[in-house]
Amino acid sequence: MKPIRVLQVFTIMDRGGSESMIMNYYRAIDKSKIQFDFLVHREEKGVFEDEITSLGGKIYRLKKINPLFPKNYYQALRAFFKEHKEFSIIHAHLNTFSFFTLKIAKEYNIPCRIAHAHIALEPINFKFFVNGNEPWIEKIKHLIKMLLKRRIHKHITHRFSCGNLAGKWLFGSTPFITMNNAIDSGKFSFNESTSKQYKKELGINNEIIIGHVGRFDSQKNHSFLLKIFSAVIKIEPNCKLLLIGDGPMKSKVEEEAKSLSIHDKIHFLGVRQDVDKLFQTMNAFVFPSLYEGLPVTLIEAQAAGIHVIASSTITNEVEITNLIKFLSLNDTPEFWANKIIEICRSNHKKVNTKDLIIENGYDIFSNAVRLQEFYLQQNIKTHGRIS
Repeated sequence: MKPIRVLQVFTIMDRGGSESMIMNYYRAIDKSKIQFDFLVHREEKGVFEDEITSLGGKIYRLKKINPLFPKNYYQALRAFFKEHKEFSIIHAHLNTFSFFTLKIAKEYNIPCRIAHAHIALEPINFKFFVNGNEPWIEKIKHLIKMLLKRRIHKHITHRFSCGNLAGKWLFGSTPFITMNNAIDSGKFSFNESTSKQYKKELGINNEIIIGHVGRFDSQKNHSFLLKIFSAVIKIEPNCKLLLIGDGPMKSKVEEEAKSLSIHDKIHFLGVRQDVDKLFQTMNAFVFPSLYEGLPVTLIEAQAAGIHVIASSTITNEVEITNLIKFLSLNDTPEFWANKIIEICRSNHKKVNTKDLIIENGYDIFSNAVRLQEFYLQQNIKTHGRIS
């Protein structure tokens, strides 16, 4: 029997939170029963694409969605669905932009149309419009997303979310299924030899290492992170910062680091496939995002036994160990810095948190079985059989 093919819809399959999450599920799911294919909206190749094809998945490309003028996208998507009749399940991860894909999926009578909430955007108010950190084009996109949120419901059959905060933001009072941002907990457990190897490769000796994983865009608040790190090294000069990721604001962040005279203490590591091993080098993980859903990187950091200092804008659902502390973005960089140094000087010995990850429902293997059963049940409803 052939596996059920599920179309996963993303912008690009780089290492972002939702992309990493679905890859965790893809690796763990029984591919003799369920196979993932991916519809992406960028010409450039994503870092996960080689792995996807090695696992039996297919990559399909369409051009970027223009939310103001979607006609060309609709035409291309209609041509796609006319050619590809193998999909009875569409799982869209584009936040409110899933509206555009699922609208045409409904037009083509695809019976299972899932919108997956991964983020809770900050509210639009006066402060949002006067904030100079975000380009105006991003503010316009943000406004469009808020408007689309009201329209997405009539085109979906199922609502998924990474947690309560993101789900309530996108779906309001309508019930949704929580699909945990689960990980392979054993993969992140602390390993002394890996830590020594990676420190040697990075030229790290006895420095305190602060880490961050995230796309370089306004949401991740790198500017504030740099101010925190600048304050940290005034207290403890023997520190380095690892920034893992890429994005449109990377060059701006690099320039700001130079202006603060801290650039030589920062490793800009780009998009990496070995984040689990890079975690082994860190003493603390700092995550001052303006808004999030339920960040998978914070689950990973706790699985690695690292102390996490995160902004209080992030849902406390992510607090699955006693390693995480939330601070307000209204606090000064110096306040954050003192808390970070206090933690790093506490001689904390990294512990194995695998059992806590499993107990709190964030281990990938049990979650993959749950998702697999959902897809199989949808196929039974559609075809009256498993495959």
